Amino acid sequence: MKRLILLIILPMLALCVFTGLVRSGPQGTINQADLAEKRVYAYRDWQSAGVILHRGDRFTIRAEGEWLYTPVGGYHGPEGHRIYRAPDFYPLPGPRGGCLIGRIGEDGQPFYVGRRYRSTAGSDGVLYLRINDDIFSDNKGS
Repeated sequence: MKRLILLIILPMLALCVFTGLVRSGPQGTINQADLAEKRVYAYRDWQSAGVILHRGDRFTIRAEGEWLYTPVGGYHGPEGHRIYRAPDFYPLPGPRGGCLIGRIGEDGQPFYVGRRYRSTAGSDGVLYLRINDDIFSDNKGS
């Protein structure tokens, strides 16, 4: 039986705060309070969302709010900066720089999350999230 996972992320001023998580299936339900870490920091590399996905799990990630990707570009939402595109050396080249991205497992392929992402897990692994950027020192947040 496939599980349904709903992950809601709230990035605010260079951080993402988990506002809710529902996972239903044979393992039961995971709530936001059960997560060890509820934030995704804009100044850190890949960060565990505290959720293990299994091949076939359906999941949704929703994000809102703002964070700082570059000091000269101003604040923007999880969809990324409206002007700057991610160059080839970013974890996910092509979409906007500073967007919210994810991956399943430590070696998984990055995917664009932005404000909303819905998919079915193609592999087993921990869900990781981060900002699509190569230099974290100029990002703001806690």
